Amino acid sequence: MTRRIDRLSEDDRVLWNLVARTAKPLKGKSVIGIPADIADDTKPPLRVQAMAPAVATKARTQHVSHALDEPTLEKLSKGRLPIEGRVDLHGLSQDEAYSLLFSFLHRAHAGGIRYVLVITGKGSSSGGDGILRRAVPAWLSTPAFRPLVSSHDHAARKHGGSGALYVRLRRAR
Repeated sequence: MTRRIDRLSEDDRVLWNLVARTAKPLKGKSVIGIPADIADDTKPPLRVQAMAPAVATKARTQHVSHALDEPTLEKLSKGRLPIEGRVDLHGLSQDEAYSLLFSFLHRAHAGGIRYVLVITGKGSSSGGDGILRRAVPAWLSTPAFRPLVSSHDHAARKHGGSGALYVRLRRAR
């Protein structure tokens, strides 16, 4: 019997790299070093790294045109419309959060998912109002996300309130 070797897509590599950084070895086990040629191969694509810092500077702008309509927002908050996916960005840097959000939304869109929940957190631990809480809505309004995202709005209290966003994805063609 032959073994099939699958290759990871660029989005999967980004996601795996983010998860692998947070892993800790079991008690009594040592950390295994990653060869340089493999470590370089798992870096996020350059286009994602280069765009995130530039977009974060526009986080204060409001984009009212991308708000969800009232009936849809009410259905989501009451649970009558299913939230088919969720991603938690707690504790990530802006670059990591941008990469994870982009790959998650890309895969969800390709899978035909319509509504997802993006958890940014409220950011109250440092006394501020949270960099991701301000940056993510701005990211969703940029040209990189425009083919994926139709609209977004703050989530209901039971789904995270101001520390989370409902995102409606465009229909896949």
